[in-house]
This record gives sequence, structure tokens and C-alpha cells, in this order.
Amino acid sequence: MPKLRIQKTAGALGAEISGVDLSLALSDETIAEIRAAFVEHQVIFFRDQALTPEQQLAFGRRFGPLNIHPYVKGMADHPEVMEIIKEPTDKVNFGGGWHSDMSFLEKPSIGSILYAVELPDWGGDTLFASQAAAYEALTPGLKATLDGLRAIHSAGREYSSAGHSAQKRGSMNVVEAEGAVGEYAHPVVLTHPETGRKALYVNPAFTMKFEGWSKRESKPLLDFLFEHCRYEAFTTRFSWKPGSVAFWDNRSVWHFALNDYPGQRRHMRRVTVDARETAAATREAATAQ
Repeated sequence: MPKLRIQKTAGALGAEISGVDLSLALSDETIAEIRAAFVEHQVIFFRDQALTPEQQLAFGRRFGPLNIHPYVKGMADHPEVMEIIKEPTDKVNFGGGWHSDMSFLEKPSIGSILYAVELPDWGGDTLFASQAAAYEALTPGLKATLDGLRAIHSAGREYSSAGHSAQKRGSMNVVEAEGAVGEYAHPVVLTHPETGRKALYVNPAFTMKFEGWSKRESKPLLDFLFEHCRYEAFTTRFSWKPGSVAFWDNRSVWHFALNDYPGQRRHMRRVTVDARETAAATREAATAQ
């Protein structure tokens, strides 16, 4: 295949890739080139794709095992495929608010691949924010403070009966997670395993507090970070068209699905890629047991 054409979309993150049909069985060389762009630019975009659920699954599996969401039921024949639908009568959208996906898991996902099936006539863009750029903009003193901290993440706030994500929707089956969720600690500063670049890893949707701190003690610093991390200079904006694809790195990117298309339908399809189990990780887990 010809070499991919890669065009940056903003200074902090984002690139649009052309010259590839994601519905095909791509060569290892092409997948490696896409992965390199994904790691470098943190979120990558494709236009004019025509993907069946099976083809989207096949593409996603080239990057790692696929996640089955614990609180959102996937397609009947493909549980790894989440259909994100906002009907004209729905008031609340799914993913409306800054967040990264799946940080509430013990082993969070590496990335999400979102495909546009049906779009409103206007609105419905998605914003993305680089948490690597957000970390690099901090002062040395605050970096030193954060480097040793861990934060507690949980799905309870979002997927409880009062949570944003658990609100009823016309075409989505979201399970309320009352009493069913765990709490997991992750580093506040995450070192990317493929680049070594540091990024902030806190999440307005799922981060509850710092490990060893109370929620009251944690709130001022978390509020500062949540505000800092969405600064305009760290962002890029993607305007969807039918057949568009976005693939973002959950280890270093926040995103925000805008809910600015009242009375219209929006249908997206998502698969989420988990990290591969390495031999070293398997040995480490066995030793811990």
C-alpha cells in the first residue's frame, strides 16, 4: 500500500490520516505505521470509511484485546461493540463532559476507536485534550508533588442511579452500578509505556480522591487539575462526517462529546482496546500471588 498521509490538526495533539481503507486486512507494516501515528499524535482521525461491526472489531484487534464494558451492554452478536446513540427525545448524551475512558478498571484501556454511523445535521463535534501537554505545562514544584501521588478511580459516581452515565436513554442499555464497583489506585502522573512521555492521569468522571487523602483534602488540588487539563492550548476539535473514525489514547487524552444538537439523532459505534498481557506482566502477577 502507498505510504499513509498524515496531517496534524493542532499543536498539542491530533492528526488526520488518509490513504488507507480500514475495512481491509491491513499489512503488519501499515498497522505499525498507524500505531506509530497514534502514539505520537495521541488521537488520530480517518475520513470516508465504511465499516461493518465485524470490520471495526477486526481493526481494533490489531492493536490489542478488546474490552467488554461492564455497565453498557454491547451489540447482541458483538458484545465488544458499544453503540452510542442519542435519540431526538434524549436530553442527555453519553460522554458529555471531559473524561478518559475506563480509568475505573484495575487495568485501564489503552485506547478507544469511535466510528460515525449517523450524525445530526449540525453539532455533535468531539473535543480532545492532551494530558501530556497539560503535565508539561506545570511548574517543577507541582510536578514534584504530583509525581509521587496515586489517585483512586471508581465508576460509582457515574454509573450509580444519580450519575450522568446511568441516566435513561432511548436506545442504550446502561446498567446502574449500585454497590457493584471497585476502587482502584493509579499514578497521578502516568509514564507512557511506548514513548516514556509523562501525562496527567486524573479523570473528572471517575477520580474520587488521592490515595491516603480524604475527599475534602483532595478536592482543591483535583479541582485545579481538572480546570488546568482542559485549557484550550492543549486541545483539538473534530467535526464528524458519516464514515469518520477517531482513535484516541486513553493513557494521555481526555475527550468531550458536545451535546449541541437538540432534537436530532446521533449514532456512533465504539470498540475499546485493552493492553496486551506481556510476559513480564504475567510473571509479575504470578509472583504477587
